[in-house]
Amino acid sequence: MRDLIPLIRQHASEGERIGCLPPATLAAMHETGVFQVSAPLEHGGYALGARDLAEIVANVAQGDGSAAWIVMIASGFARVMLTFPDETVAAVYGRASQWPGPVVASASLFSDRIQKGRPIDGGYIIEAGGKWAFGSGCKHAAFMVVGVEVEETPGVPTRLMVLLEKGQYRIIDDWQVMGMSGSSSNSVAVDEDVFVPASRVVPLAELPQRLDGLRQRFGGQGYKLDALGLMLIVAMETMAITVGMARGAFDCFVEQARARKPFNLPYEKVADAPSVQVVAGKVKAMINAAQALIFERAAYIDRKANGGEAFSPAEEAEIMMDFVHAGNVCGAALDMMQIALGSSTVSLSNPIQRFVRDARVALTHGSTRLDPAAEISGRQLLGHAPFASFAAAVPGVAKAEKEAKLA
Repeated sequence: MRDLIPLIRQHASEGERIGCLPPATLAAMHETGVFQVSAPLEHGGYALGARDLAEIVANVAQGDGSAAWIVMIASGFARVMLTFPDETVAAVYGRASQWPGPVVASASLFSDRIQKGRPIDGGYIIEAGGKWAFGSGCKHAAFMVVGVEVEETPGVPTRLMVLLEKGQYRIIDDWQVMGMSGSSSNSVAVDEDVFVPASRVVPLAELPQRLDGLRQRFGGQGYKLDALGLMLIVAMETMAITVGMARGAFDCFVEQARARKPFNLPYEKVADAPSVQVVAGKVKAMINAAQALIFERAAYIDRKANGGEAFSPAEEAEIMMDFVHAGNVCGAALDMMQIALGSSTVSLSNPIQRFVRDARVALTHGSTRLDPAAEISGRQLLGHAPFASFAAAVPGVAKAEKEAKLA
């Protein structure tokens, strides 16, 4: 993937303009097989472990954060997709090797507010007017997994994961944002009632149990983990994106500091200023430390997988916090580089401003915000009872589990 960094960076501004990966970037990435990194061996994928995934995602992000976000989506939702029945998994991954992009993505699967459906013989009707937000990768995916609420028993809601195929939903052009614009995180909607067979529906409350069961269904390093370990990989990949973007921005920072003349200091080049040299030293150490933390935690996840060891909620929370902390260190490093270089970095032609904006958006993601992650970890460190499993990553599961018990 390192060889593609210049091409990915070259086309990043185009991706921001069109709201998805540019054709040249998408084609080049598809040729590497990067969208198959977490697909199971049984379906022609690589089923890579955490440490390999962290490095791959960081390398892509060194060129463009949005491109890396699409890789994360392809990887993360492979695990969710594999919890569906075998026939559905085969139908989806039978197309994966030839599909130019992530074969499956998701929208509003774990959010508190999801759309309505109703059961009928053989499956479900997803009701017209349903809309799901934050469908990262939707412009490139062949399938979307969405959250749907139905009443199998009158008055008792059940939350479902539902697989929709391209053509059953419409993409809404509403991803107008300050960063990660090329991730195509648009909303998707159904404009008329859509029938989905039962084989393409899974109760959301069963997701933890089904994730645990992947170890018995699929081989490869990436499928030796329990449910908490698999969800940790998603957070790891998300924060590895910030590491890659910080590395990419540092490349640009060094290049520009050596080429530009400072505005109000008597130096030939910005790089000659001691104040900028101090920033260079600090931010490089910050990026190195963040990368070391993420990569070592990723290696630890692989060691746990190889040993067949489960993650406790407390351990999951602590590792999640380590990932989030590392991402925020990279965010701070990006801010320092932009301020040190000055107003030249605000031009939309300067890659640094895009790295800064994209990182800020990544760090606001609901599952990896700093203070909630710190609270979830800190309450356990101080002797309080842990929140429900998955609290740091997929809070909608807890609600689904509660509704399932009421049913």
